[in-house]
Amino acid sequence: MADTNHASTDAYGSAMDGATHEATYRGFVRFVEIATTVVICWVLALAVGGVREAWITAIVGVLLSSIAGAAGALIPSLGWRAPAAVAILLAILLALY
Repeated sequence: MADTNHASTDAYGSAMDGATHEATYRGFVRFVEIATTVVICWVLALAVGGVREAWITAIVGVLLSSIAGAAGALIPSLGWRAPAAVAILLAILLALY
């Protein structure tokens, strides 16, 4: 069982590096946002390929979303917005094809 005798504090202990911890957490959250958006793009690309029989468009969508995800990871100001633009494009293609 867990040891519950320790007092909980909101501050970092003397052995912890608070700034590094916060930077790592922000990086992890940013990665999850970008990765989730890229996976949404992949699902939409599979829907375009499966429902509309446009497999070439689906492959291009997967490639574009991968490139947009890499751009979002390398350029902090883009973040999840770069693959989100591809997701919107794929959703429009799914509706219009």
